[in-house]
Amino acid sequence: MLLEVRGLDVAYGDFQVVWDVSIAVAAGEAVALLGPNGSGKSTVVNTISGLVPVQAGEIRFDDQNLTERPTHHRAGLGLAHVLERRRVFPHLTVRQNLMLGAWHPAAKAARARSLERMFALFPRLAERQGQVARTLSGGEQQMLALGRGLMGLPRLLMVDEPFLGLAPQVIGQMRAVFEAIRREGIAILFIEQNVRLALSIASRGYILESGRMAIAGPAKDLIDSPVTRRIFLGG
Repeated sequence: MLLEVRGLDVAYGDFQVVWDVSIAVAAGEAVALLGPNGSGKSTVVNTISGLVPVQAGEIRFDDQNLTERPTHHRAGLGLAHVLERRRVFPHLTVRQNLMLGAWHPAAKAARARSLERMFALFPRLAERQGQVARTLSGGEQQMLALGRGLMGLPRLLMVDEPFLGLAPQVIGQMRAVFEAIRREGIAILFIEQNVRLALSIASRGYILESGRMAIAGPAKDLIDSPVTRRIFLGG
């Protein structure tokens, strides 16, 4: 496995929000992390990237223990995180936003080639490369956020709510991008509220409930699981 999270506990001060969560992602695999609002999904991903400290447990990436390593070190090893709500730099151009994603030495050395790759992957960004980010549509800003993450040459791309608020046509485009990324051998761990959409993209899924792992397994098994229905539909 490229990423292994074992027995993760996370707390904000004295308030624990995640209990004994374990997940794994293989190289080139797309994995969905699901759960109702407040179930701890974003906290888990933020902890993997180092934005939130680990209370207990272990995070391993390419068999290296990342648990005590700072965020910038994790990024340099090939772990990229696209936060929820896009969070592009609104007053910088598309091109400038992308270039900021290539900040560590290996990414800087390849940024001209990476920029061409981003414009091939996201033709709309090539058309708008001189436009400031705040003037882009929501779908274009999501493309920009993903492109900026990919400029860092990740081996694992973690994305929080990539399809939130997007029109059906744009969702289709983003699905194609995910598939292209995966074909390149880049693993994807993503959070999504639309369970059926997520499990139609991912090969496997994990579902959290109140900060604990409720069920995990192949996507095809989770879609019609009684546990999945109970968590999201009640009863």
